[in-house]
Amino acid sequence: MLARPNLHLEPNTLPPQVTVGGYWQLTRMEAVPDWDLPKLPPQIRLQGEALDALDTSGAYFLIRALLARGATLEGITLETFAPQHRAIFELVRQHYMASMSAPAIKIPWLAKLGVGLHTLIQQLASGLSLVGVLGTESSQLLRHPNRFRVKEFVTQLQAVFVTAIPLVLLIMFLLGVVFAYLLGRQAVQYGANVFVVDGTTLALCRELSPVLVAILVAGRSGAAMTAQLGTMKFDEEIDAIRVLGLSPYAVLIIPRLLALVLSLPLLVFLGDLAGILGSMVVAAQQLGIGPIAFIHRMITALDTSTVVIGLGKAPIFAAFIGLIACQNGLHVARNARSIGLNTTATVVHSIVAVILLNALIAVTLVNLGI
Repeated sequence: MLARPNLHLEPNTLPPQVTVGGYWQLTRMEAVPDWDLPKLPPQIRLQGEALDALDTSGAYFLIRALLARGATLEGITLETFAPQHRAIFELVRQHYMASMSAPAIKIPWLAKLGVGLHTLIQQLASGLSLVGVLGTESSQLLRHPNRFRVKEFVTQLQAVFVTAIPLVLLIMFLLGVVFAYLLGRQAVQYGANVFVVDGTTLALCRELSPVLVAILVAGRSGAAMTAQLGTMKFDEEIDAIRVLGLSPYAVLIIPRLLALVLSLPLLVFLGDLAGILGSMVVAAQQLGIGPIAFIHRMITALDTSTVVIGLGKAPIFAAFIGLIACQNGLHVARNARSIGLNTTATVVHSIVAVILLNALIAVTLVNLGI
């Protein structure tokens, strides 16, 4: 049986003498115990006559163990080491010293700002380039409709729309319940129970439902699209599509974008209904407003333009979410870490884009008096 890596402090030696023995190799590092060595002074003598084997990983662990107990790199003197073991230890010690002495690079804040702006400009330029390519590919599909990937579109429609329905209904129903309950507690104090219907329906249909459903889709479907495209690029499937003489944009991107643009308004509409239903339940249980009275008041307070504005935001949000997801998916490098980073970037960028777009649309409509 191979000897375990071990360290032993020889008593009554000045400078302290530490004996290292056993097989100090990568395959044996899992067997390294937590040695009960006392605190060591900076200067020690390291004896290597009992050392059976040493590789760079073992030398690294040995140095770390000695430094953790107070020794210094310069203060370790090698004695009775085999030439090959001495060479390995000195090599690792030199690299360890270089890594410790390397000064930390401090990037000025102005340089960081410049790098951030440069990255942002690159992403915007890449996004505009993607829009141009998709416009060209879409015109080709309009001239040749038989090239449209119906099966891929239906698959994406099921993934984006059908499987998201339960989640959207649940979250929007609970949101309607909470919003109506909190608003109702304030309205009861002034005897304005009926205005809870106005507040909940207007807020849900115009602002809350479009934004929250878009954020759900961004975190769910947008991230999935980036991961799918990134994995396909990692596995060279996109290259295979090009080798077959097909356009990856027509085969992969356009069906996904179209599925998002068509699905999000439908999900927002279902979210409106679920949120209104949740508000209706609270109004009936807590405020004494029955379902019939709730519906009559809702019809009076909720005009067509409010619903249209809420539903009209959805395709805009969907287009930006899809473009961000596909752009990040196509920019994935051929490693797993890049897939994770770009998937995270898709979620963050999509949520920020949805919030900014919603704020821009809201301010514009208010200034137009709509």
